[in-house]
Amino acid sequence: MREFIEALPKVELHVHLVGSASVPTVLELARRHPDRGVPTDEQALRDFYEFTDFAHFIKVYAAVNSLVSSGEDVTALLVGLARDQAANNVKYAEVTVTATSHLDVGIEPDELAEALVDARRIALADHGVRFGWVFDINGYLGRDDAPRTMDWVLRHAPEGTVGLGLGGPEIGVPREWFAEQFTRARDAGLRCLPHAGETTGPESVWAAVNDLHAERVGHGTTAAEDPRLVAHLAEHGIPVEVCPTSNIRTRAVDTLARHPLPRLVEAGVPVTLATDDPGMFHTTLNQEYLIAHEVFGFDAEKLVQLAENGVRAAYAPADVKKSLMDDIKNAQNSDYA
Repeated sequence: MREFIEALPKVELHVHLVGSASVPTVLELARRHPDRGVPTDEQALRDFYEFTDFAHFIKVYAAVNSLVSSGEDVTALLVGLARDQAANNVKYAEVTVTATSHLDVGIEPDELAEALVDARRIALADHGVRFGWVFDINGYLGRDDAPRTMDWVLRHAPEGTVGLGLGGPEIGVPREWFAEQFTRARDAGLRCLPHAGETTGPESVWAAVNDLHAERVGHGTTAAEDPRLVAHLAEHGIPVEVCPTSNIRTRAVDTLARHPLPRLVEAGVPVTLATDDPGMFHTTLNQEYLIAHEVFGFDAEKLVQLAENGVRAAYAPADVKKSLMDDIKNAQNSDYA
């Protein structure tokens, strides 16, 4: 099964730029900027990544983000991500970029856009990985970040931009606060892709769907607590981007044995697998698929369904999606299946 998973073509729809950075990459940046509060010793950095709860994770994430202070840093992170994605047979990824976090540490608006353009070109040419962009409002900064994010997106968003997201903490940051900006995004032809239901209950998923017109939901795991919401997601084909290891590392879910992913799949909700912040959580997309097999009991057919769900939920060009579906079918018919 491990060989089958490695050979299975995949997409990833929930991975954050800063959180994707591997330990060696973060060490290199930390040693360039030893005043930013990020350990410069490998073991100390790994200990730094032992999160006590979601609030602690956000604090660590912000510290690591402060290391990314130039367009060259952004490009380097993304090229590293493309290399890692290729090693997991990921052909297409929608990467969440918190634009204002990079602007706030001194990267110029045009410089950020150009770095993303360069990274997207290199990722495809050197690693065969195509990137799409989701620019998320930083919930940590509350309402003030929303118009700043949308202004940058409308003025500078590079080719490959697919949607507007909403990340960061959920507690004390109601989804409905951001309805105006998601309406602006829809009017501009962008997809609405907020996080919800990670550390708050199903009411935040309802708010994402009803107030933000979510077309996909980041995490969405607590939706499983509300049968009516589960039925709504299934009936309307609203995908959820589930990140099992992330949920355990941030203490959003107690144990993998109690993870709601199998219940969501059984109820017909379109579930996609993702890593969220693989560098910080020491995981890969192949590992998430292996968890689905070893912990949740998914056989090859169900793993293929997860991969196909990812393609259907992606906002890649139609020809790219068709090619991906064909590749998945070929893998399903391989000797490993």
